[in-house]
Amino acid sequence: MSVQQQITEQLAAALAPMHLEVANESHMHSVPPDSETHFRVVIVSEVFDGQRQVARHQKIYGLLAAQLQGPVHALALHTYSPGEWQARDAAAPASPDCLGGSKADAGGAS
Repeated sequence: MSVQQQITEQLAAALAPMHLEVANESHMHSVPPDSETHFRVVIVSEVFDGQRQVARHQKIYGLLAAQLQGPVHALALHTYSPGEWQARDAAAPASPDCLGGSKADAGGAS
């Protein structure tokens, strides 16, 4: 099973989202082809009602601890309650272009 599938299944099972997008954005970074290291998650769940962003992110980090210790290098999280999602017209911001370099560069990896 791919890392993307693992992330999708774990978040779906634990948070019963009304909307879930898990996008592998590794191709936008300085990593080998077919990598699964950089992901963007857009998730809308009633679980997030009344929670601050920090608590939401901590919950997801806890659920994905194994992936974050292994193959996942970066995780862009966009977490919303159903009301917040509706107020945003069901849209999350796009990921910015990678500004980092390769591990061989003095600037470090993205």
